[in-house]
Amino acid sequence: MVAIRDALSKDMVGKTVQVRGWIYRTRSSGGIVFAVLRDSTGIVQVTVKKGVAPEPDFIAATNTGIESSVIIEGTVAEDKRAPGGYEVRASKFTLVGPAEPFPITEYQSTELLLDLRHLWIRSREQTAAMRIKDSLLMGAREWFHKNDYVEVNPPIITGVAAEDSTQLFQIKYFDRMAYLSQSAQFYLESLIYSCDKVFSLTPSFRAEKSRTPRHLAEFWHLEMEAAWVDNDENMKVQEELVTAMLHRAADDCRPELELFKRDPADLRRVVPPFDRIPYGEAIERLQAKGLDVSWGSDFGAVEERELTKDSGLPMFIMNYPKELKPFYMKENSDDPRTYKNTDLLAPEGFGEIIGGSERETDNALLIERLKDKGESLDKYSWYLDLRRYGSVPHSGFGLGVERFLTWVCKMDHIRDAIPYPRTVSRVFP
Repeated sequence: MVAIRDALSKDMVGKTVQVRGWIYRTRSSGGIVFAVLRDSTGIVQVTVKKGVAPEPDFIAATNTGIESSVIIEGTVAEDKRAPGGYEVRASKFTLVGPAEPFPITEYQSTELLLDLRHLWIRSREQTAAMRIKDSLLMGAREWFHKNDYVEVNPPIITGVAAEDSTQLFQIKYFDRMAYLSQSAQFYLESLIYSCDKVFSLTPSFRAEKSRTPRHLAEFWHLEMEAAWVDNDENMKVQEELVTAMLHRAADDCRPELELFKRDPADLRRVVPPFDRIPYGEAIERLQAKGLDVSWGSDFGAVEERELTKDSGLPMFIMNYPKELKPFYMKENSDDPRTYKNTDLLAPEGFGEIIGGSERETDNALLIERLKDKGESLDKYSWYLDLRRYGSVPHSGFGLGVERFLTWVCKMDHIRDAIPYPRTVSRVFP
């Protein structure tokens, strides 16, 4: 048994192979059936000829519908008219699992495809997206482990908000209320005192009533925290990590990337250093482009697109005003109006893919900020303890995996970057 991708080569021509998978397309013409077979690695045309395959096999091939599972034995032949330039000329055709008429045909509405997501994830695009995501995450883990980071497992159920407390999903936790995690950051911070450098890959949840193409209510979050790392070093980590992820996908997933019209060479061209633009300079650039922004304006999709649409590399926007960012960030001594933080924006007009900062180590400042937010200090007592017992300079960031994949694959909507998207309007299937 061979994978379809391995059968599609000159070296296999004339050899007998067994392939298995699901019928992607099928048609018959007199005494020949043309079926396109798919597995997780690709598609191949299979021809079943009357008089070549046994009669029961030919009849089975004639009557087998889309998404039926089959096993084919045959000879590989070169045929430029076939997808991929090769076909398998069947000597045996075994129907394993017949399929009823498939409910997804060409030109279906987005809502129907979401309703039938459990079937639509069989599509070539969804399969390719999952393989590319897998490769990106392998690249990330390889980089982290090569650089002595420890992968840890922070909790998903939490009692505090790392980001905006108005965007928490509340759950009943036995006899009290708890929340689904927005970020593993606080727990990762606690682990740097024993492991130095840590990372995690966990689901995060944001109760934002947002219907934009860039937001999900549930997404996968790649986060890291590291002791003895300042904001400048934090940016270097992000540059190297992103580069490692992109290069791994470029090496592993050429056919899948090309399905999305993404040239792997685009990803290989991403190498450090990335541009570093202070927030104030970004405001000036946007004003020069005619946008109505001023100091204190937050950047949304429009602003981020204008900043990056002509760029071939990601860029950092540094030192945002304090009022735009969470309380735990380190004050920028060069401009106390701002924090030592960054957003990393993907090129080609895509926008933010990573948010990071150096973390505040002064408990008095943290307490003052929490009081200003009206937060209960009791809930954060354990977090404040981290500064009371041997605090060190440290930094971290979070990368939204689906948003990252959306950029890599040039997708129109983030919902296509995850098998089962959770949005304001959808929790089925």
